[in-house]
Amino acid sequence: MTRFDLVILGGGTGAVAAATQANEMGATVALVNGGLPLGGTCVNVGCVPSKALLHAAEMVHLARHHGIPGLDIDVRNVDFARVVQGEQDLVAALRHQKYEAVLPELANVMVIEGFARFAGPHDVAVNGQTLTADKIIVATGSTATVPPIPGLGDVDYLTHVEALQLKELPASMVIIGGGPLGVEFAQIYARFGTRVTVLQRAASIVPVAERELTQRLTELLRAEGVTIETGVQVEAVRPVGGEATVRKAVSYRNADGYEVEVETDALLVAAGKTPNSARLGLPLVGVETNAKGAVVVDEHFRTSQRHIFAIGDVNDRPVRENPTAGREGTLAAENALADASHRVDYDTVPMAVFTDPQLASVGVTEAEQLRRTGVSDCRTISFDNVPKAVITRRSEGLINMVTDPATNRVLGVHILAPNASEIIAEAMLLVRDGYTVEDIITTAPMYPTLSEAIKVVALSFTRDVTKLCCSF
Repeated sequence: MTRFDLVILGGGTGAVAAATQANEMGATVALVNGGLPLGGTCVNVGCVPSKALLHAAEMVHLARHHGIPGLDIDVRNVDFARVVQGEQDLVAALRHQKYEAVLPELANVMVIEGFARFAGPHDVAVNGQTLTADKIIVATGSTATVPPIPGLGDVDYLTHVEALQLKELPASMVIIGGGPLGVEFAQIYARFGTRVTVLQRAASIVPVAERELTQRLTELLRAEGVTIETGVQVEAVRPVGGEATVRKAVSYRNADGYEVEVETDALLVAAGKTPNSARLGLPLVGVETNAKGAVVVDEHFRTSQRHIFAIGDVNDRPVRENPTAGREGTLAAENALADASHRVDYDTVPMAVFTDPQLASVGVTEAEQLRRTGVSDCRTISFDNVPKAVITRRSEGLINMVTDPATNRVLGVHILAPNASEIIAEAMLLVRDGYTVEDIITTAPMYPTLSEAIKVVALSFTRDVTKLCCSF
């Protein structure tokens, strides 16, 4: 069979979501996967393995820094190789459960392993054959960006892929780049005992997040021993020592303009992602890409060729630090096969950085709201105003709420706290459904929970929350 209603290029979350939706609609589908195994970045080299290592590192840290009087917990041994093997075993199990065992159950979907390339407006070449379809979805994801740093090609460096598979803990690590990827790996390796230095070009370690919260997260990571340099320019990398050595020297100019060199055992490049579009032959069929290689799409995921769609990391939609690809895949399949016009409101899509404490966000930051409208009203409070945080001795976090001063509607919620990625689900609904500060104040959240922080920060618009009783 070479003719289909829909051909999907890619085998990750977005691609499989699109295939599932198309199958339910009775369409014939060819899903062409090349590169990573089925499941793509998220399950193989992204969310699943990184969160497994973060959890393991958190267990080690909490055993030593729980803060509970009278409780002495000893970490007798950390076998890093076994921890990583456990992470890899989990990846294999989830890949099978969520992808390899699911796709064969889709009666109308044919899975083809291989790299695809456009051979015509409706034609895709793969493994020496040509597939033809009325509609095509590009869901090929992205790969780690390797910046053009002089000497980088002369040393062994890691991307997130290799950093998830190391079996020997390095004594030291330099991470080029911050963002969710850089800071998560920084905390993972620092908590296992590696001396970590983060070199971030931007002024903030997570530039898209609320600045006050990222400043606090920076302080907390530094308190754990992570060296963080922001506003730097990495200028060169070179090998150190003889042929047998694996050490590297990284030269950079710091925020004050001084030249600095730091030696390291491991070098991790966390400088962002590059869309996987270069080998698809998009110019042949007139599909537009931007300067970064991202496929340009409209709000309904249509490219410059209306029968071709693009979803996930390969398109130019707003970047969220957690995938929206699954939702985009479902909607793109409906748009393609039913000529629908579904879209995603990215202002209501949450993001999270899974450090400890976690940094989670939904909606706009104060800076973004001011940029859009020129007016904003926001409050930030500490979690030492939230009883559950005090009880668990985890009150180091902050919560910020951004509102429209004319309507008191909640436009953004930003949380730095343990389990912030869980709490943000409530905030997502508040932002999406247009709740006001007054609406939140009238609620009665469960006591004591960290989610009470949402009501406490809403109350801070009208009163001094440091003088609240436990029931408010």
